[in-house]
Amino acid sequence: MRYRNALAKAALWLLTLLAVPACTPALVSKWTAPDATPFRLRGEKVAAVVMVTHQTTRRAAEDALARQLSLHGAQGIPMYSLVPNAEPDDEAQARAAVEQAGVVGVVVMRPVSIDKNISSTPLTYSDPTYTEFWGGYYPYGWDSPWAPGAMYGGEMRTDMIVVVETLVYGLRENKLQWAGQSTTTNPRNVDRLIKDTAKQVANELARLGLMTAS
Repeated sequence: MRYRNALAKAALWLLTLLAVPACTPALVSKWTAPDATPFRLRGEKVAAVVMVTHQTTRRAAEDALARQLSLHGAQGIPMYSLVPNAEPDDEAQARAAVEQAGVVGVVVMRPVSIDKNISSTPLTYSDPTYTEFWGGYYPYGWDSPWAPGAMYGGEMRTDMIVVVETLVYGLRENKLQWAGQSTTTNPRNVDRLIKDTAKQVANELARLGLMTAS
């Protein structure tokens, strides 16, 4: 139940994206297995998994991730096409479907957190009539804390920061090959967020020699 509640909350990450200027994803942490071996993905089936419970969101995200995997030599397959209603309790069913399809690897994306960063422009003082405390700021501050003309500026800005965890598993060995976390500020939409994150991860894997470069 706790796991399902966590996934339900995580589903909100893609439903509350802000339509404001966005930053591209930035890898803030990454890990590679010491004995990681290159994936031979030319035409091999790799499942794209995005762990959110909202089905429309999940399908759009897995489609976007599968497309990026296909661009790097794999045959990207959205997990929902194999297991339409994924549930934590149905691992055996999911594994059977994946093995029957001949999938050799899995790329998993999961929203870790959504944070709001509130910032403001500095206040600009136009009429500092309180250069002294006694007989200056003391009576002024108490009498007119929001006096017109004393200051202006201070505009508030709210940025949404989405943290996404990406894991790459080789299913022949059932072993984690690579892990990373990325942050994106003000992502525009689901497809763009997944596309940009997947592209960055794929480029990193290609740089490490774990995946074919696009």
